[in-house]
Amino acid sequence: MMRVPVIVALCVLVSGCMTAEQQRAADEDRCRSYGFKHRNDAFAECLQRLDLDRRTALRRDSIDPWFEPRVIYRPVFVPRPKP
Repeated sequence: MMRVPVIVALCVLVSGCMTAEQQRAADEDRCRSYGFKHRNDAFAECLQRLDLDRRTALRRDSIDPWFEPRVIYRPVFVPRPKP
């Protein structure tokens, strides 16, 4: 009885994953939809930008907000000597 919800949850999680080949095909389709032709420098640059965007998003999403470095600005006022 308890197995059915667990199996359904696992199926939902796994269905969202893509293999490397599926990701590459999706990226190529996306670059073609932008009007780039296959096997030229502009197409390769489009693929590279998609990959860099994905890596940046992954890095951004993996940062734990509780351990994020914080910058605390505290100005120090130094009195001027009187002339």
